[in-house]
Amino acid sequence: MGDKSMTAEEVVARLESGMTLGIGGWGSRRKPMALVRALLRSGIGDLTVVSCGGPDVGMLAAAGRIRRLVTAFVTLDSIPLEPHYRAARERGGPELTEVDEGMFLWGLEAAARRLPFLPVRAGAGSDVMRVNPGLRTVTSPYADGETLVAMPALRLDAALVHVHRADRLGNGRCTGPDPYFDDLFCAAADAAYVSCERIVDTAELTKGAPPQSLLLKRLAVTGVVEAPNGAHFTSCAPDYGRDEEFQRAYAGTPWPDFAGRFLGGDEGAYRAAVQEWRGEQGR
Repeated sequence: MGDKSMTAEEVVARLESGMTLGIGGWGSRRKPMALVRALLRSGIGDLTVVSCGGPDVGMLAAAGRIRRLVTAFVTLDSIPLEPHYRAARERGGPELTEVDEGMFLWGLEAAARRLPFLPVRAGAGSDVMRVNPGLRTVTSPYADGETLVAMPALRLDAALVHVHRADRLGNGRCTGPDPYFDDLFCAAADAAYVSCERIVDTAELTKGAPPQSLLLKRLAVTGVVEAPNGAHFTSCAPDYGRDEEFQRAYAGTPWPDFAGRFLGGDEGAYRAAVQEWRGEQGR
């Protein structure tokens, strides 16, 4: 119930190779990129990553850290297919479990409710069943006898998410247009780590806040990291939009070159490298 504030490095120190890791956000929107960058600086790998994928998946896949990916898509939004993820797949990895977005949602719901699976219509009659031969169906015990997909729980060892504001107790507020699945990622995980644009007092966090914006409850959160601009280069509306120019540079730069220039140091070094790059672009 006390102070849960941590650094990104302290979060990563609690993670281990081989874990199943959930990463919040959606495509190139409100991704916990400061935590992902800290993870990339570590030696942790062999991960099963569960994510509505964006550059988090692209970077981790390019760095060879993902053994298996569970996702409905991997996109940079304004760039339809994440190019570094695509290149990693073309090289033969990582293993892919691709499901419908509705199935993804109910997999997290099942894990959050500590159920082994939940029945869902999404995916039925589609190639999802063909490309995932391990999926099973269930028959409704009621009069209709409908056949439904049994979506297994997406149970997570740990989750990483990014929100706009949080307090030191682990409560988190989302002031943007969409919470995505971030609350479910935290509820589905044994340990949940939240980065935020700013840590504030609880009174400030809740003052005038509509109930639906108070997305994360402290009981589901293990640690809180203050990370201003911590979603860069993805968007964190309304605080800031996606850095489209930098995203294009990321997408068009060979991974070893991008990683060598922008990911070789701590978060301060990352910000400095981005500022130097902006100067070169005349911005």
